[in-house]
Amino acid sequence: MTEVISLMEIDDDGNAGGDRSAKPINKGKSVAVPSDGKATPWVEKYRPQSLADVAAHRDIVDTIDRLTGENRLPHLLLYGPPGTGKTSTILAVARKLYGAQYQNMILELNASDDRGIDVVRQQIQDFASTQSFSFGAKASVKLILLDEADAMTKDAQFALRRVIEKYTKNTRFALICNHVNKIIPALQSRCTRFRFAPLDPIHVNQRLKHGQGSFHVTLFWILKFCWKYQYQYRLDVSESGLAALVRLSNGDMRKALNILQSTHMASKKITEEEVYLCTGNPLPKDIEQISYWLLNESFTESFKQISNMKGRKGLALIDIVREVTMFVFKIKMPSDVRVHLINDLADIEYRLSFACNDKLQLGSLIASFTKARASLVAAAE
Repeated sequence: MTEVISLMEIDDDGNAGGDRSAKPINKGKSVAVPSDGKATPWVEKYRPQSLADVAAHRDIVDTIDRLTGENRLPHLLLYGPPGTGKTSTILAVARKLYGAQYQNMILELNASDDRGIDVVRQQIQDFASTQSFSFGAKASVKLILLDEADAMTKDAQFALRRVIEKYTKNTRFALICNHVNKIIPALQSRCTRFRFAPLDPIHVNQRLKHGQGSFHVTLFWILKFCWKYQYQYRLDVSESGLAALVRLSNGDMRKALNILQSTHMASKKITEEEVYLCTGNPLPKDIEQISYWLLNESFTESFKQISNMKGRKGLALIDIVREVTMFVFKIKMPSDVRVHLINDLADIEYRLSFACNDKLQLGSLIASFTKARASLVAAAE
């Protein structure tokens, strides 16, 4: 006999349901998650199943929930950065609307599918034109979910505009994209737009710590009146490790869970250093050391030391430039010097994105700081 309970149902003393004795769960410093014998990515295993489970964006979620409950759901256009809950939100809406008929009442097309004008005229139009049969108290409209809609061709979007108008009576369309400017204005005007901003660090932190019903503890029946916890996955996460996860995710919940899973597979204890090593990002102490060399050492010495650290720790120069840029915002310097330095760092990052030579760009990075140091000396005099 197996019972699954949420971590939120365990009291402060670690007791499940309040009347079964069990050992404490490390007072919030570790997270227990189950193993079901399948190598399922955690981003799919712990995808929110209802609107109440969606992290953050409560104003958007509550608005969509109210419209769904009142049977006034419009065509939707959800846009924003990856990993902010767009697909999870619309799938939760579909589960609320259709329940057991979920698979029969939606048509889901992703960027991996061919979505040219032929698909709009055939597959989408065929699905939208058929009438849905409901044996309940009220008939439900069908839902067509177009994920990564900004990858559709212009011709397909123009054809979709007419399909949306023609079959509004029995079909609703939900368009999901990252870049709303790639959706033609004619489609945007036919949909209610919601922007999903990057998740606030507080929400990412809470989601990773408590899961709000996503992470579960599996209980196994061992003896007749004896309950014991058996953790298939035991995540020992330090506070610094959790802060590193939140920092590196940049508001992307999918990225946070992927980093958590990969770090757990590589190390028993998830600390700040393990998280940075697993993702290949430079440690904060390394960035401080590199910044010290850039601000104090000569060109030759800086080039030698940074090159050695890059080779020894396998760091990418573009990651160093991005982290050093954030460090520049924290230190005190005249505003005009900071502006020129940030502009130079932006040019270096732009060139690195086009696979320019690392050694030349490293020399440019050191030269930018050398010029900034000269400006600081001149300002001081």
